[in-house]
Amino acid sequence: MARSIMIQGTMSNAGKSLIASGLCRVFKQDGYRVAPFKAQNMALNSFITKEGLEMGRAQVVQAEAAGVEPSVLMNPILLKPTSDMGSQVIVNGEVFAQLNAREYFAIKKTLMPEVMKAYNTLSEQNDVIVIEGAGSPAEINLKDADVFVNMGMAKAAKSPVLLVGDIDRGGVFAQLYGTVALLDPDERAMVKGVIINKFRGDESILTPGVKQLEDLLGIPVVGVVPYVHLDIDDEDSLSERLENKAAALIDIAVIRLPRLSNFTDFRSLEAIDGVSVRYVDSTRAFGSPDLVILPGTKNTMADLLWLRQSGLEAKVLRFADTGGAVFGICGGYQMLGRTLSDPHGVEHGGSLRGMGLLPVDTVFTEQKTRTRVNGRFQTLPGAFSTLSGAAFSGYEIHMGATVSDSPAVEITDTVQNISRTDGACSGNVCGCYVHGVFDGDAVAGALIRALAERKGIDPKLLGAVSGEAHKQAQYDLLAKTLKEHMDMTAIYRILREGVQ
Repeated sequence: MARSIMIQGTMSNAGKSLIASGLCRVFKQDGYRVAPFKAQNMALNSFITKEGLEMGRAQVVQAEAAGVEPSVLMNPILLKPTSDMGSQVIVNGEVFAQLNAREYFAIKKTLMPEVMKAYNTLSEQNDVIVIEGAGSPAEINLKDADVFVNMGMAKAAKSPVLLVGDIDRGGVFAQLYGTVALLDPDERAMVKGVIINKFRGDESILTPGVKQLEDLLGIPVVGVVPYVHLDIDDEDSLSERLENKAAALIDIAVIRLPRLSNFTDFRSLEAIDGVSVRYVDSTRAFGSPDLVILPGTKNTMADLLWLRQSGLEAKVLRFADTGGAVFGICGGYQMLGRTLSDPHGVEHGGSLRGMGLLPVDTVFTEQKTRTRVNGRFQTLPGAFSTLSGAAFSGYEIHMGATVSDSPAVEITDTVQNISRTDGACSGNVCGCYVHGVFDGDAVAGALIRALAERKGIDPKLLGAVSGEAHKQAQYDLLAKTLKEHMDMTAIYRILREGVQ
């Protein structure tokens, strides 16, 4: 059975996911078989495994850092919010139920056997398990329901805990001290080290505070990790990449829908020097982009209404009418069509007029499509002609079925082993269901080349496209940073000794 170590945080977005990813990479580099684990993840960024099962994107990143194939064993429970009060609950990669918070808390304990089955299977297959917590272990109003999120999972796995605080937000000593103080005595005993994350400046100035914190807690500070700018997929919409940015030589505007999902689809484009990917949520911020992307969403019809009411639909329509390039993915693709119908009340109910930019019609069904695909663009006209013949791979997660008059891609469903067409293209507007369609170097390179040529820019002025190499380099940089700024000798001792 594997040894384990758990990363918990003083709050959401303290850096748990990145610290866990970095440790996965360090343990891999040191020759161990390592896997990530997060019992419950709440996120709209999800991924489809090779078996056609759905899991949180954060554990996919950690699996990539560990050099292993993502598996739903690493994230047995995924909550995908559909409103402020409710979420789609996914268990072992499949839709379990649509529940509000009270309903979920009522049945949460019944899911513990599924969590432990997944964890124990991973433990049998690996040397080290890096477990990630969620939010804070000191949410005293929720502690009774913490059966597998933070300390409940640490106890079940008999895992020592490293507690991460975010100094960039301020008050890190209060964060760490207050969190430990609110834990029960048996829980405090499981915290074997604390980490100060996102530090900027001269570490020697921090040293007196670190010593005093260690004296107060009786727990060693095992790392002061600097604020490092890394291009690694973030867990959800707390991501800094969603903040508005200045336009570059090639300016791509992604519409920041209220229920935006899978914004990781654009990571490869963001990695190219000379290309800016801006997330736009108002007409004022729209600017003069070279490409507008309508991304995925957890509720297409509600977000289309928001797009209409915000004035951004009119902006996109005028942009397309003047020849601007527009691409839609998944829910964004559905919005670009003629009609959306929801006879079963899956999303919004009733029917809705689409944006009318693509010759497609969508009907929402009760059956969720979850699959992995390989594909190739067909011969495309106009703005996206350079994509003709380009190969890609990705995945689909959606509730609707769309009929297209002019399919844009040929795909092979690798889960069901069937071939079919998908998407649509009409002049300067294109769309498809495939998440990750821009991830491959061939598609990303062809797209940026087309945008540069339309703008009269020499593509050689832009950076090289190297998505996979760039991604691996970022994981290595993260691991190097942790090795330099964390006491790995102490962490290996904590891992080895475990908890009593």
